[in-house]
Amino acid sequence: MERQTSSESGITIDIHRIVEMIPHRYPFLLIDRLTDVVPGESAVGMKNVSYNEPFFQGHFPSRPVMPGVLIVEAMAQTAAVIVVASLGDSAEGKLVYFMSIDNARFRKPVEPGDQLRLVCKKERQRGGVWKFNGEALVGNTVVAEATYTAMIMDS
Repeated sequence: MERQTSSESGITIDIHRIVEMIPHRYPFLLIDRLTDVVPGESAVGMKNVSYNEPFFQGHFPSRPVMPGVLIVEAMAQTAAVIVVASLGDSAEGKLVYFMSIDNARFRKPVEPGDQLRLVCKKERQRGGVWKFNGEALVGNTVVAEATYTAMIMDS
C-alpha cells in the first residue's frame, strides 16, 4: 500500500493516509490524494468528481454542478493535511475549524467527470491559526479561488 511517498516535487499522500490525518469521512471527505506536499508550505489536492456524489441529487438534478462551498471545503481539507503534515503525529485527528473565508470567486461550474486540482499555499501562520490561498482548477482552468483562515484544535 502506497500511503505516503516522496519525490523531487514533494510528498504524495494517498487516501489511506489522509483518513489517518484528518477526521473527515464519507460523504464529507472531499479529497482523494495530495501531491507535491511541502509540509508547512503547500500541497496540491485531488478530487475526482463523480456523478455518484450525494450532493448532485439536489444540486441540480437537470444539470449537476458541484456546490461552490464544497469546492472551498475541499481546499480547506487540503490545507488541513498540510497543517497536520507540518505538526506531525501529535496533530493527527485534530479538528481544523474555519475562521474566515475571503475573496471567494467561482469562475466556472464543476461537473461530474471533472478532476479538481486544489492548489493550496500557506500565506502565514501564528500559533494555531493558519492562513492559506487556494485555487481550484479543472485542467488548466481556474474554476474557483479563495483565501481562508483556520484554527487547529483538540477534538
